[in-house]
Amino acid sequence: MSIIRPLTCNDLFKFNNVNLDPLTETYGLPFYMLYLAHWPEYVQVAESPSGEIMGYIMGKAEGRGNSWHGHVTALTVSPDYRRLGLAAKLMKYLEEVSEKKQAYFVDLFVRVSNKVAIQMYQQLGYIVYRTVLEYYSGDPDEDAYDMRKALSRDIFKQSVIPLIHPVRPEDVE
Repeated sequence: MSIIRPLTCNDLFKFNNVNLDPLTETYGLPFYMLYLAHWPEYVQVAESPSGEIMGYIMGKAEGRGNSWHGHVTALTVSPDYRRLGLAAKLMKYLEEVSEKKQAYFVDLFVRVSNKVAIQMYQQLGYIVYRTVLEYYSGDPDEDAYDMRKALSRDIFKQSVIPLIHPVRPEDVE
């Protein structure tokens, strides 16, 4: 049993158990504070009945015109709480917020080597939109998939027509 609730400033001092995973991108406190200040509705935690943070999602709304979309900046679940559906629950929440903001789609970046996450996103309806070469600065050999899921505003699913050629990070809007 868990609850999804807004992340608070105090939570930033309690989620090391979640961030210590090697596949989790960890950011500095100012970065988390920026998201809390600008997109508070997109920053949520999954909390256990005992008050332990089980996982969190951070995102934002960005883009213009038919590129207006919700973006998943970070999604992570503590190794102790994986395979319980928490990541899917957090993604569903972010998608609902994006629908309310009338976004056309939700996107995210995932390491090409993270097969478990890719499979989960595909089960949630995401497609590989494009490959971004050498996306991860700490690992220049690691590419990312830009994965997308069309929302109800994108009636003709234009936002999820895959691009054939890979792009470089500087080409990502």
